[in-house]
Amino acid sequence: MKTPFVLAALALTLPGLASPGLRAAAATGTSGITALSAKVSSDYVRARLPDGSFEPEEYGFGEGGRLDGTFHDASIDKLTFLDIARALAGPLAAQKYVPTKSLDSEKLLIVVFWGTTIVTDPLNRSLGALTRNGSIMYTDLIQRDIQAAKNAKILGYDSESLVQSDFGDFFTKSGMPGLLQSELVSEIEENRYFVVLMAYDFQAFRKGTKHKLWETRFSINELHNEFDLVLPAMAQYASAYFGQDTHGLLRKPVPEGNVRVGEPKALGEAEAPAK
Repeated sequence: MKTPFVLAALALTLPGLASPGLRAAAATGTSGITALSAKVSSDYVRARLPDGSFEPEEYGFGEGGRLDGTFHDASIDKLTFLDIARALAGPLAAQKYVPTKSLDSEKLLIVVFWGTTIVTDPLNRSLGALTRNGSIMYTDLIQRDIQAAKNAKILGYDSESLVQSDFGDFFTKSGMPGLLQSELVSEIEENRYFVVLMAYDFQAFRKGTKHKLWETRFSINELHNEFDLVLPAMAQYASAYFGQDTHGLLRKPVPEGNVRVGEPKALGEAEAPAK
């Protein structure tokens, strides 16, 4: 296991540290629906203290990678993995997930993925491609469905009761009263900012076993939003489900309120934990 995963957690969660890549923002300057889906392994149960609160669990960060969207977007392109991790550190701490002190005490390796979903060209979604003999091949429609299925899995929209398709499970069948299926489909066919956290058993990981304990996926539409502004509010909302199960897809307007980011502070160099 590479120590940068651990060092990231040690450096990113110290009080007062903020990311120079994230801007102070009021969440009311954003708009859209925040979608959230979280799942937990059947063998993951958080211990509680006598007062009923969760017992702290140590973690280290791992960089899963970024998915680039359809268009250039400075609000996400300029952010580094450390910027993303810093935005997540506070919400994780609110749920008693704390930075690791050593490799031997670390319980979780939290791998972070982020980016913008890819959509097909909206001008060609309903158009077919003509072959030489004049017959219509609905190539664009097929590509749209394939990409929609991929987006659904990234965003967690495949967590409801589903209708099967040839390219994946992404159409919601039931479970969300008053919500039209077409509304969900339109959401996965638009560019959406997303963050995915996958928490693995770190001690098992060190021994070569990749056992995922929980995952949380949250997203919001790219249109009318800027990733560096909306990320703190999204992470704060999603944090209530870190290590918890949503039992399906949750959707709500972007959280309202003020999200403030302080000035960066120098930490100096952190020493690598003993192996």
